[in-house]
Amino acid sequence: MKKLAVVFFVAVLGLALTAPAFALEHEFGGYWRVRMYNNTNFDGVDNDVSREGEVQLADTRTRLYYTAIINDNLKFVNKFEMDAVWGDDSSYGDIGADGKVIEVKNTYIDFNYGDASIQLGTQGQTIQRGFMFDDDFSGITIGMAGATAIYMKAIEDAKNDGSPSDSPSDGVQVWHLNYAFGQDALKITPNVTYEDLPYGDEYYFLGLDVDGSAGGLGYWATFIYEGGDYEDMDVSAYLIGAGVDLAVSDAMSINFEAFYATGDDDDDEINAFTAPAGQSYYWSEIMGLGIFDDYTSNGSCADGISNVMAANVGASLNVTEKLTLALDLWYAQLAEDDANGNTDLGTEVDLNLAYTIIEGLRLHAVAAYLFAGDATTGGVSDDANPFEIGAQFSIKF
Repeated sequence: MKKLAVVFFVAVLGLALTAPAFALEHEFGGYWRVRMYNNTNFDGVDNDVSREGEVQLADTRTRLYYTAIINDNLKFVNKFEMDAVWGDDSSYGDIGADGKVIEVKNTYIDFNYGDASIQLGTQGQTIQRGFMFDDDFSGITIGMAGATAIYMKAIEDAKNDGSPSDSPSDGVQVWHLNYAFGQDALKITPNVTYEDLPYGDEYYFLGLDVDGSAGGLGYWATFIYEGGDYEDMDVSAYLIGAGVDLAVSDAMSINFEAFYATGDDDDDEINAFTAPAGQSYYWSEIMGLGIFDDYTSNGSCADGISNVMAANVGASLNVTEKLTLALDLWYAQLAEDDANGNTDLGTEVDLNLAYTIIEGLRLHAVAAYLFAGDATTGGVSDDANPFEIGAQFSIKF
């Protein structure tokens, strides 16, 4: 009887000690994709002999998410990523497939303190649609009553030329503040961003976002003015963008978009729009990275929007519940001449197909063609038009 009492006591004590763990909730999720694509003539040159500008490959990306919900006011969030090009022996894509390629995307705590929501650690964030920032960083985000404040530590120690510094104060830091007014029908968000650079150099950004909808019409606009000083030169630049999405019917919509970012005109000021590291705004498939985002055509700014003006018109059609087709036409040119005096990047046609193969598994196919301008081809005699074809299989869970 005494032994039974001891066993019972130990069991109750064990349950008491482990009870808090039972209250802990776990969330698992992730994303997986396989891409297969072919980029041809991306340098704007006929490549019958050389393979420059040519890419044919398949790759895999896996992202795994784990969140520990400690209580109603505290979460611990982690996101991991594994990438491999098929056949590449520097990752797990080769024979044997045992490469060590696990990357940490995010690891942070997400907690509520009074009316404030706070994320502390390595996290992701988007500022002004990516025209300013869309990436991961280490820092703090605080949101409260429509306002959002962000601190990013971009570089711990660096001189202006990127070499290591002897002073810990010579890092790069970014502060951001925005406040959203209005409701879903019309929301106006002023933005202020400040980038502190080594040796007293600085950039500041004054921005405004507008988002609205009315019936089947959705629209947005963004404006950013950039000022400051860098190496005894004044900075004066700007970016402006706008877009419209109109639902013509339950199955069809049309869209319009345009943006302009200043380039440098070689006067005694810095006039090229230059956002902090982490700027990322995807647009067309060839000039603007698109779904196969490892390469872009020659002369284009890719997702780092600067020294460019671009415009788009497109349409999307839900053919069936599982199949969607989209057609987009883009035109782009440099805001300021390149070294050869050229500005025309070209006119691009993008055809996208999205199809749900089975529930949870999605196919995305792309065919894109760029009628290249002189700023893409460089005006060489054997110039050629870039084109791209590819397919992506993906799941989310």
